[in-house]
Amino acid sequence: MNLASLVDIPALIAPDAPALIGTRAVDYATLRSAVGRGAGLLSELGVGHGDRVGIFATNSVEVIEVMFAAASLGAVVVPMNYKAKQREVAHLLSDSGVKVLVTETRYVGLIDDARPENVEHVLMLDTDDADGWRRRAAEADELFEIAEVDDRQLCVLLYTSGTTSLPKGVMLTHGALTDYVMGRAEPADGDDHGRMLLAAPLYHIAGVTSMLGALYSGRTVVIMSQFDADEWFDLVERERATHAFLVPTMLARLIDHPDLGSRDLSSLEVITYGAAPMPPAVIRRALELLPSSVGFSQAYGQTETTSTVTVLTPEDHRIEGAEEEIAVKLRRLGSVGRPVDDVELRVVGDDGEELGSFEIGQVQLRTPRQMTGYWGSGSSRTAETIDDEGWIHTGDLGHVDDGGYLFLGGRSGEMIIRGGENVSPEEIESVLYDHPDVLEAGVVGVPDEEWGERILAVVVLRPNSELDLETMREYCREQLAGFKRPDVIHIVEQLPRTSTGKLLRRDLAALIAG
Repeated sequence: MNLASLVDIPALIAPDAPALIGTRAVDYATLRSAVGRGAGLLSELGVGHGDRVGIFATNSVEVIEVMFAAASLGAVVVPMNYKAKQREVAHLLSDSGVKVLVTETRYVGLIDDARPENVEHVLMLDTDDADGWRRRAAEADELFEIAEVDDRQLCVLLYTSGTTSLPKGVMLTHGALTDYVMGRAEPADGDDHGRMLLAAPLYHIAGVTSMLGALYSGRTVVIMSQFDADEWFDLVERERATHAFLVPTMLARLIDHPDLGSRDLSSLEVITYGAAPMPPAVIRRALELLPSSVGFSQAYGQTETTSTVTVLTPEDHRIEGAEEEIAVKLRRLGSVGRPVDDVELRVVGDDGEELGSFEIGQVQLRTPRQMTGYWGSGSSRTAETIDDEGWIHTGDLGHVDDGGYLFLGGRSGEMIIRGGENVSPEEIESVLYDHPDVLEAGVVGVPDEEWGERILAVVVLRPNSELDLETMREYCREQLAGFKRPDVIHIVEQLPRTSTGKLLRRDLAALIAG
C-alpha cells in the first residue's frame, strides 16, 4: 500500500474537514489536490520510482505536501536535519543521492556550499517566486492517481542523529510505515477527532509517524515550525489542541515555564512523550503540574523499528490505588512500558542467551516493520545491527521486570567502569534530577590512571537557584553509594543535545574542557 493512500481515506470521507494548520490552513480535499499537483511538478522534474527527493526545511504545510507527493510517485522521501553543519549536509546530500531538494531561503548558502552533482534541482518552499515550490506546484498538472508499489519498496530514508559518527540512512518501506499507522490509529470516520500539535521535527521518526497517524485518523495537524515553549502554549490555547507529542526536554521546559499556571491547557487530552530517556523526576512533576484530565503515554522505539515498540499507557501514569499498587506504579514510571502487539523483545547477556526478569543485559527487538537495512555508506553496518535471526541489536542496556515492563539502563558503550565497578550514568542522572534545584543533568566517565574512569557530572540549575557545589556534593553523598558518587561536578548553562533532545554524552567532557 502506497504511503500517500493514508490521505485518501479522510479526503474521501471528510473533504471539508481541516487537515493542516501552519503556514496556511488547508482542508483534506485541498491537501489531496496539493499532493497531486506536487506529484505533477516532481514528475516534470524527472522524478520517478526509486528517485530520492530531499527535504531540508523546518516543519510546514509545504513539507508535508512534498512528502506525500514524492511517495505518490513511488519516489523516496529523504527528510534531513536542518540543524546539520556543512560537513554533515554534504554527507546527507551525496550519500542519499537526492535528485531534487526542497529547502528554505535561510539555508541557500549552506546548500550551495555542500551541493554535490547528483542534486539536479533545488526549490524554495518559503517563497512565491517563479522558481519556488508553491508557484511551480500550483501551475503543474495534477496527478491524481497514486503509483502502485510493493509493500517492500523503499519509501522513506531517515538519517540517524549521528551521535557517534556521520548519520546512517535507515531504509523504511511503504509497508512498514502503513502497517504501523493502520495498526496504531483508527481510520477517519467523519467525526471530529481533535487536533494534534506537531512539535517534533519531520526528519525524526516520531514526527513522521505522529503526523501520519493523525492524518489517517482525520485529525487536524497543527504545525510548529520548531519548538518554542511560549508558542506551544499559544497554539494549545488558540487551536484547542487535544493531542501532542513531546520529547522529554520539551516537556521539561513547559513544566518549568513561569507562565505554566496561567495558561489554559484544558483542551489537552493526551500527551505522548519519547525519542529520548525521560527522567522520572520530570514526568512526576508533569503529573503534578498539568491538568488531571491529561492522559500521558510514553513511546519507546527507534528509527530502525519504524517508531514505537513499547508503550507506557495512560493507565500506567495514573498513580492511584492501594499503597502497594501506588509504589509499583511509581517505580514503573521509570520504565518505557511493555511491548506492543507486533513486537518481540528480549534481553540477552554477553553470551547471547536470554536473561530472566531483573537481569541487566542488551535489549534486542524483532518486528515485521523493522528497517530493511542501512543505506549507502552505512550499508556495511546493517549486519552489526540485525543478526541472522532478524533480531535488532538496539545498543541499549536494560532489564524486564516481573510484569513485562522494560527498564532501560543506558547505552552499552556508555557504562562507566570505576575501580572495577559498573556504574550506569542514567542512574546517577536520575538522582541528580530529583534535587529540586537541578533542571538538567548529564553524567559521563572520563579516563583516570588510578580508577580507570572517574565520574563527571554536569548540571544545569533552575533559574534563581543558589545551589553551590559543596551542597551538591553533600546531596550525592547522602543519595549514592561511594563508588557511584561523582568525582567531579560542574555547573553549566546548558547541556549538549541533539535536536530531538538526546544528550550528547560524548561532548560533556569537551564542554568542561572548553
